[in-house]
Amino acid sequence: MKITYKFVTGEVAEVEVSEEICAVIVDLDRQEYNNDHKETRRHYSLEGKVYEGMDYAVEDPGLEALFAGPTDEERLRAAIQKLDLGQQAMIRAIYFEGVSVNDYAAWMGVTQSAISHRLQTVKKKLKKLLG
Repeated sequence: MKITYKFVTGEVAEVEVSEEICAVIVDLDRQEYNNDHKETRRHYSLEGKVYEGMDYAVEDPGLEALFAGPTDEERLRAAIQKLDLGQQAMIRAIYFEGVSVNDYAAWMGVTQSAISHRLQTVKKKLKKLLG
C-alpha cells in the first residue's frame, strides 16, 4: 500500500508500506487530527474579530475613574514629604535603605526604644495624613 506525503514546498512523496504499518500511520494521523481539533475548536483570534469590525474596548467611565487618581505609592511619598526632615530621614533609612532599628539608634546616639517610639509616632502621623 502507498502512503502519500505532501510537503509545504509542494513536493509530493509516495512511500510503499505494508498493510499493518499503513493501519498504524492512518490511526496516528487520526489521533493527531483529533487532538488538534480538540485543542483549537473553541479558540478564535481577537485580531480577526477586530478585522471583522468587532471591537472589545470597554467604554465605562467608572473604569477610567479607578485609574484617574494618584497611586498609593504617590500618596505615600506625598505624605512622607509632609513629615519633618528628621522623621523623613528615619523613614528613609529604616524602611527604604534597610537600616535596622538598633543600628539607626546607635548612629543617632539614643536607645532602640526611643527609635521604636518615634517610629510609632511617625506611623500614626502618616495614617492621619493618608486618611
